[in-house]
Amino acid sequence: MCRRIIVGLCLLSWALIIPPAQAQDAPAFRLAIHGGAGTIQRANMTPEREAAYRAALQEALETGHAVLASGGSSMDAVIATIAVMEESPLFNAGKGAVFTSDKTVELDASVMDGQTRAAGAVAGVTRVKSPIALARLVMEASPHVMMVGTGAEQFGTEHGIDMVDNAYFHTERRLQQLEQRQARDDTPSGGDGAAEPVDEPAEAPLDKKWGTVGAVALDQNGNLAAGTSTGGMTNKRYGRVGDAPIIGAGTYADNATAAVSATGHGEYFIRGVVAYDIAAMMRYGGLALDEAANAVVMGRLSALGGTGGVIAMDREGHVAMPFNTSGMYRGVIDADGTVTISIYRDE
Repeated sequence: MCRRIIVGLCLLSWALIIPPAQAQDAPAFRLAIHGGAGTIQRANMTPEREAAYRAALQEALETGHAVLASGGSSMDAVIATIAVMEESPLFNAGKGAVFTSDKTVELDASVMDGQTRAAGAVAGVTRVKSPIALARLVMEASPHVMMVGTGAEQFGTEHGIDMVDNAYFHTERRLQQLEQRQARDDTPSGGDGAAEPVDEPAEAPLDKKWGTVGAVALDQNGNLAAGTSTGGMTNKRYGRVGDAPIIGAGTYADNATAAVSATGHGEYFIRGVVAYDIAAMMRYGGLALDEAANAVVMGRLSALGGTGGVIAMDREGHVAMPFNTSGMYRGVIDADGTVTISIYRDE
């Protein structure tokens, strides 16, 4: 009986963590990404849209891999990777981000360096083409961790960050989602980046998908980094800010433990300090990456009533991707270029 329990626990452990695939003598670098979690089901996904998501995730992974393979830092890889997803209308970040109740787009992002634990974040920006790039600039070119709104944009302009008209971020798909939401109950959606399918029957319940994007990376020098970028909630009001730009909630990185990026209902991730909680359970509780990530997401976050998921990577390149929703856009690329992309829970 005891032997059966031990075997079962071993199998469960392998199911919860993705070990590095590279050989021991190869440069140890790795990249993992997410493009949002939520009610993501095959029944609501056309083959064409699924293929588009997989292609976008593949492009982002290959972009970051090229940086790491050439000896670039984990921070360089995270920024390059997320920038690709910010430029894709499929995700709720940058171009294609969700609308506020006023039919504008407000963007949030953050980054953290695992070697130094330096961090940068921006919130409520409306003209910054790449919020993740501005978040890095805040970290590297200012004494601050977070800047918001017009002040963040002024800082970015002074340092040469690309600015665009807010209309650059607008897409018809997101506008229809806002109109659906406002026609139904005029309240914000249940979490960051809710992306209800616009082609479903009118009587169907609104799906909730959090299209926030994020990346975690380990470079050839053994340094970790994490970043997260989002447009927040559909129909959000009153200057609402979620977890994505909050260090310790939506983003965290520490070489001694892990790099983490989150996606989901931001209020719960803030209350649970989810990203830091995973690292803290590793540091103070001695838990392995998969144990800590699953304890926080499937245990503590779920107990609060929060929904979503995380990607997390430790200093050995192990990856954990727990989520308590029906799906999460996610992917990993190894040092040898091997790519694994998944969307649904059974993958």
